[in-house]
Amino acid sequence: MSTPTITDPSPSIWVAADAIDRARPRSRQRQLGASDTACARRAAYKHHGWEPTDRVISAPAMLGTYIHEGLTTAARREFGWLVEKKVADATVRGSVDIVQLDRVTARKLPRRMRPRVAADANTVEDIKTRTVYRWDETVRYGASAAELRQVMTYARLLNSGGFEDADGQRVLARLGPVPVERIRLRFICRDNGEEHCQEVPYDPDIAEEAVWWLQRVTETEHPEQARRDFLGPGIDAACDYCPFATACWGAPANGRPVQANLVHDNEDVAKHLADYVAAHRQWSEADKLKKFVRKSVDGTDAGRYGANRLDWSEEEKKEQRPDLRAMIEIFDTLGAPIPTVPDEDRMVKALVTAGLAVPMRTVVKRPSRRIGVSAVRE
Repeated sequence: MSTPTITDPSPSIWVAADAIDRARPRSRQRQLGASDTACARRAAYKHHGWEPTDRVISAPAMLGTYIHEGLTTAARREFGWLVEKKVADATVRGSVDIVQLDRVTARKLPRRMRPRVAADANTVEDIKTRTVYRWDETVRYGASAAELRQVMTYARLLNSGGFEDADGQRVLARLGPVPVERIRLRFICRDNGEEHCQEVPYDPDIAEEAVWWLQRVTETEHPEQARRDFLGPGIDAACDYCPFATACWGAPANGRPVQANLVHDNEDVAKHLADYVAAHRQWSEADKLKKFVRKSVDGTDAGRYGANRLDWSEEEKKEQRPDLRAMIEIFDTLGAPIPTVPDEDRMVKALVTAGLAVPMRTVVKRPSRRIGVSAVRE
């Protein structure tokens, strides 16, 4: 997205939104945050204090921020839940979207801070937004490994040290460690508002994996020692909007994609081609299996079958074709010779030469049905 200057008579509203977003404490934070556990290379740039090499305005990310703010504010006012509370240790810090306390823990707080809708077990909730294009994937598979690392990190920090002793939450800090038993990921579709919740028990193994993940990042002497967890601009959106994209991938050369910067010799080419062959083999096997399933269920009615819903779509394709029967009638009326075997092309040419309109008819072609398999919404 282009970035007009503030002297433009009609600047993009996203310029203002971007300025506000960059002024947020979270955007200025230098210490690694729990939300930085998606890409090791990007986290390493931040850990080593590198300045961003790319300034990008991510409207989808800011929409997600606004949705977060609106929903967490509503949850605080209507349910009395704790929202945007800080947690930290020596390595990582974060701001938890929602903490829903159980009644036993809530009794340790002043009455004004107790939830009106209490949990049956202390719950940490993280809100994620998705587009409609990723919604079926989200409902089917749930949170990604990085999203689970993030929310498990919040829970680990609460389990071990409780809320950070910071302005605005010192009463919460006096609770000490908060035993979190449940994780809730609440997914919101940015396009239609659909909501999907995934609840899982707190998993100390995933939490420790996140600790190990962060340690690997902090042990690097240079960001390039950390691995890339995505495949680059033009393939993964995380790279398209990364503030360190140029530092990580370099600038495009000679009109080629930045991924071409990774190939330096024949050994690099051989490795990439081996990856291509392996990926193609997996795709080929998967494609054959999909074709087999498509043929197997060809006579099946649309409906719910287990965890999936089967749908069929069929579109009529219409086109205009010369009406052979009508042309024969015209030739007969004019007394023109009709070929023994009617020749559509010759008859059309003769009518056009004579300055007569060519009669047309609508031909409907029915293509094969298209299969659609989606996750069942409960």
